[in-house]
Amino acid sequence: MQNDLSVDTAEASGGKNGTQNERYPLVVFDFERVEFPFVICIWVLIASLAKIAFHLNSKLPKVVPESGLLIALGLVVGCVLHFTKVASTSEYVLDANIFFIYLLPPIIFDAGYFMPIRSFFDNIGSVLLMAVVNTAFNTVCIGGALWAVSLWGWIGRDISLLHCLIFSALISAVDPVAVISVFEDVHVNQMLYIIVFGESLLNDGVTVVLYHMMEGFIELGEDNIIAIDVVTGIGSFFIIALGGTLIGVLFGFFGGFITKYTDHVKVIEPLFVFVLGYLMYLTSEMMHLSGILALSFGGIVLRHYMEHNLSKKTAVTVKYFMKMLANISETIIFMFLGLSTIVDTLDWNLAFIFFALFFCLVFRILGVMILAWCLNQRRLIKLTFVDQFIMAFGGLRGGIAFCLALSLDEELVPEKSLFITATIFIVFFTVIIQGISIKPVVNALKVKRQPENNLSLNEKIHETLIDHLMAGIEDLTSRSSHNLMRTKFRRFNSKYLQPILCKEPVKPKATKILNVHAELTEQDAIKKSTSIIKVATVNGSSTDLYEDHKRVLITSPVSRRVISMDPDETLVAFNQALRQRHANGQWQTDRNNVADSVESVDRVVYQRNPDSPEEHSNSEVQK
Repeated sequence: MQNDLSVDTAEASGGKNGTQNERYPLVVFDFERVEFPFVICIWVLIASLAKIAFHLNSKLPKVVPESGLLIALGLVVGCVLHFTKVASTSEYVLDANIFFIYLLPPIIFDAGYFMPIRSFFDNIGSVLLMAVVNTAFNTVCIGGALWAVSLWGWIGRDISLLHCLIFSALISAVDPVAVISVFEDVHVNQMLYIIVFGESLLNDGVTVVLYHMMEGFIELGEDNIIAIDVVTGIGSFFIIALGGTLIGVLFGFFGGFITKYTDHVKVIEPLFVFVLGYLMYLTSEMMHLSGILALSFGGIVLRHYMEHNLSKKTAVTVKYFMKMLANISETIIFMFLGLSTIVDTLDWNLAFIFFALFFCLVFRILGVMILAWCLNQRRLIKLTFVDQFIMAFGGLRGGIAFCLALSLDEELVPEKSLFITATIFIVFFTVIIQGISIKPVVNALKVKRQPENNLSLNEKIHETLIDHLMAGIEDLTSRSSHNLMRTKFRRFNSKYLQPILCKEPVKPKATKILNVHAELTEQDAIKKSTSIIKVATVNGSSTDLYEDHKRVLITSPVSRRVISMDPDETLVAFNQALRQRHANGQWQTDRNNVADSVESVDRVVYQRNPDSPEEHSNSEVQK
């Protein structure tokens, strides 16, 4: 549709048969040309405004998860479009191809890139067992149970075993998008978070493989499947999973190597991070391997090696741009989940929906309890009953299950509409009902939370000491565990991989400890000084000058040199100088006089360290 708002046409002089010629248009309106990006921008803008309004209310975010808000917003928009007939809701249904190619990769890449590496690999056995075995257990049990109730006539419809299994495969996907959005707000302890989040991240690859396996079996026909097909399917599962992981690791190595030579073109450093991340996913999908596993492990490797090569500005750019992309994708997914509900093609078989939800909850609990018992036979830190309950309760479904249901071929699976309806209901129940209730449940069960503060120097030193002691004991007792494996990998990494993939050689451990000591001492000095400089009064209002003074203090040439030489001296010097200025009433509120505070610090530092260079002039400090 193109509307031209133009000047009135006039009859052309001397025109034949009274014909008219259009004059040059004054304004042209062409919505069709920009419709798709325009609509996407409007969606993102509406969702962002809704988030702002959501967080303006201090009580609402503590009760309702953000994902629930976005789904509700999608429902409202869908109802408006449906009843006003402004546009057809079928035009805005979440497309499976768009989801897996464009929306899912930023979320998975963000999760893998910022994965807590130590906690993840310390619990890798538990994560893999939950992701692989528990997913397969749920797929078989849910599918078999639904087939049984279908045979007994309890759902009023006859559904074949393979069709029940393909539905159970897609509904067994614990969605990382939903888990991240809920569990990050709850702040459970690191071990519990890593197990649930790691399972949700890796089991998506398992779910997609099982889904395609069942899809292939349906194409073959239930009567034509023989034992060799089952064996081939199981073998392809390991090839797809391991192949995707290998591609991710190789791209991670390549990213580390190529960023060794970006010293003179730092502006393109973030480009390598995002392009390589997307390429590893597309390459895996192109080869029918697991792109999710490629992004998960590739993100871990990329950050581990590229972080040594990237400048600090690049690292900050990558962090916030990646978080922004993941947040936008998450917003669009949940909004379209709500919008996709308002369509006319849903099949509301309440009996099937009830049994599907019931079996999802029951077999999730059974699977977690059985596998937790097996894990506790060898785990040093046992999974308590409370931990197991939260793990079972955290089995949230989301966009992956919904898009797998959308991608079903209706000619092969006539129950597609029924499966989509059941999937939407289960996603809404887990994200909204379980998402709202998980925080009260965590509080009621007194689940251990993740502490807000960082580790102190003493804790870091003892942690490193215990790691080496445990590795030595395991080596002496010929018992291989994650401590010994971690130590061996660090040696191999320092000797062979880092010299190839990183710009600078690995620094001695003693230097690293001293650097940590200096950094933590500087932080302690600044924190202790907060009580002195916290509040100043300007025109009767309280003003926090802490950040302004801190920034200038730690960049003072003399102070910076002493920090690198003796952090303890810096701590004493900072506190003594700040107390002197506060006692004399010289702590200025004007930012231009912050340099005076620096001179006081430098004066004390110079008195305590005669070998330091002479104190700098006020003009030099201000520079």
